[in-house]
Amino acid sequence: MSKSKAPVLEAKSLVKTYGRVIAIDGADLQLFPGEILAVVGDNGAGKSTMIKCLSGAEMPDGGSMELDGVPITFKRQKDSRDAGIETVYQTLAVSPALDIAANLFLGREVRKKGVLGVLFRMLDNSGMRKRAKDEITALGIGTIQNISQAVETLSGGQRQAVSVARAAAFGQKVIILDEPTAALGVKESGQVLKLIQSLRQRGLSIILISHNMPQVFEVADRIHIQRLGKRAAVVTPKSHTMNEVVAVMTGALKLDVKDQTLGPVN
Repeated sequence: MSKSKAPVLEAKSLVKTYGRVIAIDGADLQLFPGEILAVVGDNGAGKSTMIKCLSGAEMPDGGSMELDGVPITFKRQKDSRDAGIETVYQTLAVSPALDIAANLFLGREVRKKGVLGVLFRMLDNSGMRKRAKDEITALGIGTIQNISQAVETLSGGQRQAVSVARAAAFGQKVIILDEPTAALGVKESGQVLKLIQSLRQRGLSIILISHNMPQVFEVADRIHIQRLGKRAAVVTPKSHTMNEVVAVMTGALKLDVKDQTLGPVN
């Protein structure tokens, strides 16, 4: 991964409350260029709320966020997408009745050039299919052959691949993946993990939220451990074991700053 010491995305002391419930309480996060940062934590640790703030689905009540060192404020998800951050949620948000190409460009449809597009608002279906095919091929998704195939006919892993391809097509800086293998079998999970690694090879920075420790240790450069609404520790698969990560998650183990990897891994 990159040796750059400047984070591409950073959250500082984020706070988000829902009435009397404190979802995140002064949480920090740093994502560096070209890395896969796994975010782990027990249920209620604030992982999902943190990601919602980073993706514009929620506005934090306190703290700040920076993208490439520039302060940012997202009032809606479109703001984060416009800034180059794409999020693939666990629910996928695909339209089953539409084909693969239409799903890749859902909400971002491309119109034909000239009069047909401007006056008659005709879509450039052939152009979108070509770009969709190029994106699927570039990611090495060999299980999808027919771009015109309806998404409802695809397997769970293939649907996840379509969602990842959509994020890769439009994400210029950061891709956030929320439990991308939660509902998949071993074989399809392996294919999705390869997709995640291919995104990194394209120079994108990845935030991976996952409960699957073996998968986290397989692909992550650093592991951000969230506990009680805060960052409890940041470690690497080389510096700490799965048991130690779980111990930090549950509060059985506390790490000093000197035992953590807060910066980029060279």
